[in-house]
Amino acid sequence: MSVRSDRLRERIDAALAPSRLDIVDESHLHVGHAGARDGRGHFRVRLWSERFAGLRPLACHRLVYEAVGDLMDTDIHALAIEVLAPEEIP
Repeated sequence: MSVRSDRLRERIDAALAPSRLDIVDESHLHVGHAGARDGRGHFRVRLWSERFAGLRPLACHRLVYEAVGDLMDTDIHALAIEVLAPEEIP
């Protein structure tokens, strides 16, 4: 995993205590893209957290963006998010 992925994991773990967190660095799929040129990456996250229980998807996404914070300015160009409450775990 990359340093950026590690930072992303640390932030989400600390803020949301997910019971499961999958992070995929898709930056290699976007070589030459404007966001890739400035060194920021493209990531896909899938996570399950008690914090999402009873919340609508938009509220869950907001919690993820709050957790990630300034990484959106320094490390992340694009972030695809899939959130599930623990009762939705397949």
